[in-house]
Amino acid sequence: MNRITRSPVRSLALALALGLSAPLAFAAQPSTATAAPATRASADIVDTAVAAGQFKTLAAALTAAGLVDTLKGAGPFTVFAPTDAAFAALPAGTVDNLLKPENKDQLVALLTYHVVQGRVPAARVATMDSATTVNGAPVGIRANAGKVMVGNANVVTADVMASNGVIHVIDKVLMPR
Repeated sequence: MNRITRSPVRSLALALALGLSAPLAFAAQPSTATAAPATRASADIVDTAVAAGQFKTLAAALTAAGLVDTLKGAGPFTVFAPTDAAFAALPAGTVDNLLKPENKDQLVALLTYHVVQGRVPAARVATMDSATTVNGAPVGIRANAGKVMVGNANVVTADVMASNGVIHVIDKVLMPR
């Protein structure tokens, strides 16, 4: 069983939040990114996500959680990034509740559950059965018939490269256990 482990520096791991090379099975999946991954390689994870235009809710959540500077840092990070549509599919009021200052710890836990330390390409993710997220909890990974699922989310676009990691776009928000 392949696992990605978090850094032994626990304080850094708690501050992190969100970044894989696509095998042909990933490449065949429909792309929702607005620019080819190669054009994003000079921008960091946050700027890459913002430029894509489909991560406004994620960007707002990262800001509320105080994680923007971390994800603009050296990394590398692998981020399983839920789209705005994924956040919109949550029960009514969930996002508004998470963005309240008194729920910052819960928001940080949720966001860091979407991040794995290191740059993990799609080809490697497809061979794994789980990965340890930055929040310390494992997330299951399944690959079958050219499709990859992380938790209960489908990877809809893999290997959106950033200067400090990689983003894999997912269609659902992952909920930590």
